[in-house]
Amino acid sequence: MNRGVFIKRWSASAAVIVVLTAFFLTLLHLEAPSAHAKAAAPVVNAGTYGSGALGSWQANNRVISSSAEVRHVVASDGVVLFGDSIAVQDGAALGRLLGQQLGTSFAQYSWAGQPTSAAVDAMAVWAREYGLPRRIVIAVGSNDIFDPPAFAAQVERALRIAGPQRTVYWVDVQVSRTDEPTTVQVADQRNSEWINLQLEQAALRHPNLRIVHWAEFLAERPDRLHTDLRDGRHTTVPEGQNARNALILQAIRPN
Repeated sequence: MNRGVFIKRWSASAAVIVVLTAFFLTLLHLEAPSAHAKAAAPVVNAGTYGSGALGSWQANNRVISSSAEVRHVVASDGVVLFGDSIAVQDGAALGRLLGQQLGTSFAQYSWAGQPTSAAVDAMAVWAREYGLPRRIVIAVGSNDIFDPPAFAAQVERALRIAGPQRTVYWVDVQVSRTDEPTTVQVADQRNSEWINLQLEQAALRHPNLRIVHWAEFLAERPDRLHTDLRDGRHTTVPEGQNARNALILQAIRPN
């Protein structure tokens, strides 16, 4: 990616966050009296970056392919996915789509609530125990809004594990949790953009890193934030699920 393209994409992302932040701040001032009364109750600590803190996730739902499945995918040079709760919901549908459209095998390690560091830990284990195919989809980062500065190091770590001969398709993030107060929604949006900027910067250094622009797809038409997201983060089914998986397929499909 040349510098001009990067600046253009960052400018577009900056414009999106300015518009959305203004929108959320407007909502804050227009809240009904009952909402203000609710806000007067003790609030959870918003943390250093305004989104709160990552909670315990180890007991959450997960979808992890068996050793035999992973070995088959590596042997047949298929596609592996490392994801969070969105992938727990959407991963199986992605696997079917890849099989139907590209005839490729598929395995996943998806765990609801996991941050990027945990997904990269799993990637390291798979690389050591099974090896990795040429195509790796990483769909984590939504749970890094609680500590955005830690994200860049994990991206670098994932790319070291993958090596320069494999292609990593990384889905960028859009989080603004609608069940949280408006100030937290604004922080979520800001932190999402911060994470996505780090991905863009990493892509300048690593030509084998391909970004799947989910956040930009949503921002192109504001109604998609409602039709394709059910809570400001997770995809709706089937609209959002189909749209996100189609973007991943488009990125992986040979030109």
